[in-house]
Amino acid sequence: MKDTSTALGAPTLTRRLAVFSLAAAGVLAISATDSFAQKKTGPAEVSVEELMKPTELEDVSVGSKDAKVTIVEYASMTCGHCQKFATSVFPQLKTKYIDTGKVRFISREFPLDNLAAAASMLTRCAGGDKVFPMVETLFEKQADWAFTSGNPVPKLFDIAKQAGFTQESFDKCLTDQKLLDNITNGRKRASEVFGVNATPTFFINGKRLMETPTLEAFDKVIEPMLAAK
Repeated sequence: MKDTSTALGAPTLTRRLAVFSLAAAGVLAISATDSFAQKKTGPAEVSVEELMKPTELEDVSVGSKDAKVTIVEYASMTCGHCQKFATSVFPQLKTKYIDTGKVRFISREFPLDNLAAAASMLTRCAGGDKVFPMVETLFEKQADWAFTSGNPVPKLFDIAKQAGFTQESFDKCLTDQKLLDNITNGRKRASEVFGVNATPTFFINGKRLMETPTLEAFDKVIEPMLAAK
């Protein structure tokens, strides 16, 4: 997992235009100005009631709402470990637990940088049943837009067009202050209330996954929960 306390110092979200290449497109994003409370280690367990409390952003989820187990992931769209989980482990988890109705999976934003915030905004603007597929697509194509030289905006637009974005809707999304504020608030809450300080971070019925997120690691936590009466 990527420890943001060392990788970014004091990562934060601000209400101003980005100071790197996204600024050329008028994209509101994040920078390091105001400090987030960071913890070296988060709690091993958090309140499920608090974790599932509704916020300004509707949860992006797959799986039955009646599932016995709920996994909440906090991820950054530019995080390499998140990409590895999304492309290598999540398909196995989905087949074994989500598609069988045993697990509900919730994906929440924890952007580590300006570009991740912009990508998260686009997934939200995709809307409806296009949100989760766009999250998956951005992770699958992460190398094409997150780690390239030059302006990443054209690469993001190429991907967004596949989800039905026009240039107008793309630009409108990336200058949506309310959406950025909601993502900001969600990230701050995750950091301050649940001690999230690395991505990806997973809570399984409130229990923090303490191991590298492999299918076997999830099995160790999920199976006893499914077996419990």
